[in-house]
Amino acid sequence: MKGWLFTIGFIWLIAIEILRVYFIMPFPGSQQANTIDIAYFIDRNIWWFRLVGFAIVILPLISILKNSKTWKKSVVVLVLIFYGFISYQFNFKFLADKMFYQPKNKLLLSASSDTTNRNHLIIGVTINNESKAYPIEIIGYHHQVRDTIGGEPVMITYCTVCRTGRAYSPYIGVKLQDFRLVGMDHFNAMFEDAATKSWWRQESGTAIAGPLKGTSLPEIPSQQMALGDWLALHPDSYVLQPDSNFKKEYADLKGYDEDTLKSSLEKRDSASWKLKSWVIGVNVNNHFKAYDWNTLAEKKMMEDSVARVPLLLIMKKDERTFYVLNRNTLNGILHFSYDSTNEILHDNKTNSTWNINGVCVDGAMKGIQLKPVQAYQEFWHSWKEFHPQTEVLDH
Repeated sequence: MKGWLFTIGFIWLIAIEILRVYFIMPFPGSQQANTIDIAYFIDRNIWWFRLVGFAIVILPLISILKNSKTWKKSVVVLVLIFYGFISYQFNFKFLADKMFYQPKNKLLLSASSDTTNRNHLIIGVTINNESKAYPIEIIGYHHQVRDTIGGEPVMITYCTVCRTGRAYSPYIGVKLQDFRLVGMDHFNAMFEDAATKSWWRQESGTAIAGPLKGTSLPEIPSQQMALGDWLALHPDSYVLQPDSNFKKEYADLKGYDEDTLKSSLEKRDSASWKLKSWVIGVNVNNHFKAYDWNTLAEKKMMEDSVARVPLLLIMKKDERTFYVLNRNTLNGILHFSYDSTNEILHDNKTNSTWNINGVCVDGAMKGIQLKPVQAYQEFWHSWKEFHPQTEVLDH
C-alpha cells in the first residue's frame, strides 16, 4: 500500500509541474486547445497542488526509508532526484521569463548617431511629436520593451511566433503597471501584470485570464517598416540599440526580418492563406480585414474600404515596407495610379504627385499627408485565431 501511495503521489507531483508549464509554452499539442483557464488555475494554485502531492508521499517515503531494503531505498532516492530535476527544469529553465529577459542597458540614439542597417524592420511609434524606432530583431527576443515617448510610458511588444508587433499604454485604470512574459496562448505571447496577476494577450492587449479578464490595455498607434523608410517620415527619430548583454540571443534572431530562420515556429509558408502565410491585418474602428501579402507584393498598390473608410495599400519594391493609408481628404475620396518603377503616385482628381508613403510632393495638394490606418504584418494563423470575424481580400 505504501508503495502505491508513493507512486501516486510522485506521479501527481511530476504531472503538476509539467502541466503548469506545458499549457503555456509551445510544446507539441499544447497550443491548439482552449486550455488557458486550466493553465491559469494550476498556476494560481500550484502550491496547494504541491502540498497535496507532498501529503500523499510523505508517510510512505518515511516508511520506505526506514524499513525497506537497500535497493528500494536507492530507487526512492533516484525518484526524488528525478523529481528535483523535473522541478528545476520546469521552474527555472522552461518558464518564459527565465528564457527571455528585459534589456539591462536600454539605449536609444538619434538618427544622426545611429548605425543600424536602414533595411532592418522596426516598430515605430510617435507620441507628442517624439518618434522612436524599435528594431524587430531586438524586441523579438525581449518580447516587450518599456520606454517613454513624448512623456508617455509605453510598452512595445513583439511576438515572433505570430510575427506581429503592438504598442500599448501600460496603465490599468490610472495605475502604471509592470508586466512579465508568462508564456503563450495559441502561439501568442502572454504577459502577467504585477498587481492582479491577470494574463494579457500580446496580439490584442486583452486580459484572457485572472481578475481583469475581458479588460483591454489602450493601444498606441504604431507602424512596421524598414528603418530607412521610418526615418524618411521621422528624421528626428531615436533608435533602440542592441544591449551587449544579449549578443547571442540577438544573433539567434539574425535573419528574422528576411525570413531565413530555420525555426518551424517562425518560418513563413510562402504560399497564400496557409497557417504560416503572411497577411496584412487592418483594424478600422474594430472592423477587421486581412490582405494577402503575396497579392500586394505582386500588385504593389490596392484600393479598398473597411467600415466605409477608403483605404490605399502600397508595398515598396523591396517588399519590406508597406503602407495602409486613408484615401479620404478635404478634396474628397481620391483614387490613385501608381508608377511602381519610380514608386510615385498620382491622384485622379488633381493629378498631384505623391510619395509612396502618402505625402504629396507636387501639385494642388502639395504638403498634404494621407493619414495612416492601423495595420500589422501577421501570420494568418494568428490573425484569424484572434479575429475570427475578419473579412479577407486576396485579389
